[in-house]
Amino acid sequence: MTSLSLWNATAATPARDPLRGEIEVDVAIVGAGITGLTAALLLQERGRSVAVLEKATVAGGESGNTTAHLTAAIDARYHYVRRKYSADDARLVAEASNASLEKIAELVQKHAISCRFRRVPGYLYTEHRKSVAELKSELVAAREAGLDVQWTAYVPLPFETRGAIVFANQAQFHPREYLNALADVVTRGGGRIYERTLVTGVKEGEVTTEEGRVNAGAIFMATDVPISGFTHVFTKVAAYRTYAMAFEVEGEHPDGLFWDTADPYHYTRWQETDEGTFLIVGGEDHRVGEVDDTDACFAKVLAYARDRFRVKKPRYQWSGQVIEPHGGLPLIGGSHDIFISTGYSGQGMTFGTLGAMLIADEITGVENRWKDVFSHTRAIPDMTAREFITENIKFPKHLAADRLTKHDVEGESPLDVRAGDAKILEVDGKKVAAYRDDSGTLYCVSPICTHLKCDVAWNGAERTWDCPCHGSRFAPDGAVLHGPAHTPLERIQLEDE
Repeated sequence: MTSLSLWNATAATPARDPLRGEIEVDVAIVGAGITGLTAALLLQERGRSVAVLEKATVAGGESGNTTAHLTAAIDARYHYVRRKYSADDARLVAEASNASLEKIAELVQKHAISCRFRRVPGYLYTEHRKSVAELKSELVAAREAGLDVQWTAYVPLPFETRGAIVFANQAQFHPREYLNALADVVTRGGGRIYERTLVTGVKEGEVTTEEGRVNAGAIFMATDVPISGFTHVFTKVAAYRTYAMAFEVEGEHPDGLFWDTADPYHYTRWQETDEGTFLIVGGEDHRVGEVDDTDACFAKVLAYARDRFRVKKPRYQWSGQVIEPHGGLPLIGGSHDIFISTGYSGQGMTFGTLGAMLIADEITGVENRWKDVFSHTRAIPDMTAREFITENIKFPKHLAADRLTKHDVEGESPLDVRAGDAKILEVDGKKVAAYRDDSGTLYCVSPICTHLKCDVAWNGAERTWDCPCHGSRFAPDGAVLHGPAHTPLERIQLEDE
């Protein structure tokens, strides 16, 4: 199947022009996903002029590849935050998570946004008796953090479970409909949004693009990861791919967001659209560039869905990028009037909104009680040192292997690359990343990522070159699809013998 999210298939986005020339605003925002557009609106409400620069389209990045669970439940778990930070920090995380969810609800009501926003319960459940004790520990920690939670032995799913924590008053919506509306509100208020505008440089007071420049008093990189500076952040995060499928359903279905305790875990919900109601099932996360057969990940999601929900063929399938932070919490803040927000784990919609709220306060000089616990410069908890070392050893490991060995060379000639396939070739002593599309056209690029020089790996499900070190992703012709890289892979001319 072609990779296409349910959101992108069921909500069109009006085209906006790219930036050409030079402009000046109070705040330049890089990225037109939920973080960037929410920040633009909040800053505009406080009298700041804004320009939003987006390399693709509104909601065309990770905000369009989410499964859109709006929840105060966190992947890191509250018992983890309480143990490795403090009970006070756990309360701050719960308070901030609830506030971000309520901010979405407030914006929907205030601007009469039609995005199928609906309150539903959230269920963190297990199918295994051995996981019940850990769930009970999370129940206590979440309750002590101030959340409205309770235990239930009954989970409204069509298969047996061992019980669940119920998070009351969570929510769901159609993210692209929501973000289209936010973009309209921003532009009606005088904000400028530029699509198909690749940012090529960021420095204090200035953002450069392929065809223009923005002079700004403050800059917010509202991207999945920073595209410039903040090198220390890359030692605190790791990029993962996650997979989702949408199945047409008829008749009644339970209200709720559902997350299991498997490893890798699965997440489920239902969504109404103009094309009907769909069951969304996701999971099978893995670190970027470290799974050779990415089509197998979709196959595992399909097997899970068929086993538990008796679904037929999926209507849509897609994958997204998840940035996992060491220490379990997002990294938000800034330096010298340049700001970032990253590391949302599986809570991109709520933590993305939170990032916008925090940075809007930073830029406008409003003190925020949640700032320190989410700071990008906070210390990683001592007990995560082993996790920290395990993740970050992969960067020098990949870098050394790529430069010094031939472990991934699969051919010596373009003739070795069949239609619809990709290989790493060695031609005249130089590595070449080669892909031949279904029509037979050959694309050859350097396999060396332009971010920090690791070698990329082929992602067959998405037909992209992915970097296992820091998560950059590139099209077959080398174009940047996902940062932190902002320079394309070098194109290489080979004779297609």
